[in-house]
Amino acid sequence: MQRRVEGKNCIVTGANSGIGYATAEGLASRGATVYMVCRNKERGEAALSRIQSTTGNQNVYLEVCDLSSVSDIKSFTSRFSSKDQPLHILVNNAGLLEHNRVTTSEGLELNFAVNVVGTFAMTELLLPLLDKAAPDARVITVSSGGMYTTPLTKDLQFSENNFDGTLQYARNKRVQVALTEKWAEMYGDKGIGFYSMHPGWAETPGVAKSLPNLDKNLSGKLRTSEEGADTVVWLALQPKEELASGAFYFDRAEASKHLPFAGTSGSHAVIDSIYDSLRSLCSPPS
Repeated sequence: MQRRVEGKNCIVTGANSGIGYATAEGLASRGATVYMVCRNKERGEAALSRIQSTTGNQNVYLEVCDLSSVSDIKSFTSRFSSKDQPLHILVNNAGLLEHNRVTTSEGLELNFAVNVVGTFAMTELLLPLLDKAAPDARVITVSSGGMYTTPLTKDLQFSENNFDGTLQYARNKRVQVALTEKWAEMYGDKGIGFYSMHPGWAETPGVAKSLPNLDKNLSGKLRTSEEGADTVVWLALQPKEELASGAFYFDRAEASKHLPFAGTSGSHAVIDSIYDSLRSLCSPPS
C-alpha cells in the first residue's frame, strides 16, 4: 500500500462522498492525477478542495457528469478523450439505491441507469484510453455483498409488479460482477485488468440515506468509508500479475462470487444477451 503512482491518470465516479471520496483521496495521496466525476458541482468542488488540501496534491480535478444519463456520459467521455491521454485506472464507484420506481428522462429505471448503464457506458467509452495505458490499465467496479442474494436476470429494468428497490440494487450489483467477468474475457489480451469488489458494509452517506435502519441498528459497527475503500485502493496499487482479471475481491483477497445453495452460479450464462442489450442502449456513435 506504500506504492506511489505519480504520473498515473485515474477516474473515480461518485467521488464527492463515501467510498468514492476515500478512494480519490487515497490515490491522490499516493501522487496520482485524479479526475473526480460527480453529479453535483457544489459538492464536487467542496470535496475537491478538501482532497487537495489534505493530500497536498494539486493534480486533482472535478468533472461534472450525471451517471444516470447516457447522453451526459457520452459528452463527458468525448470531452475527456479529446485530451488524448492514457487512463491507467477507472474506478466505477457511483451507485444508487432508490426505493421507488423512478424513470429517467431517457426512459430507464433509475437504479439500473446509474449502477449498470452508467458503469457499462463509462467503461466501454473509455476503453481506447485504457488501451493507451496497457499493460498497466485496470478497471475496478465497486459492487456489493448484496449481489449474493440474487441470480443474474434479463429483466434489467424490474418490469414485474411490486417494485423492490433493494432487490433491484442487488440485481444491479450481480450484473456488475458478471460484466467484469465478461470484460476480462473480451479484453484480456489488450492488457487491461478488470476487477469487481465488495467494500463491506460501510457507514457512508449513501447507506444512511438508502438503508436508514441498517445504518441506525449498526451505528458504530459499520466500516468507515476509508475501510470500505481499502480494497479499491489496494486493487489500484498491486502489480497486475498478482491479481486475477475478472475476479471478485473482498478484504484484499479474491472471494467467491456465489454462496453455496444460493442458486446463482448458473445464471451468469445470460451475460452475453445482457451485454448485447446494454450495448444497444448505449450504442456509441460510430
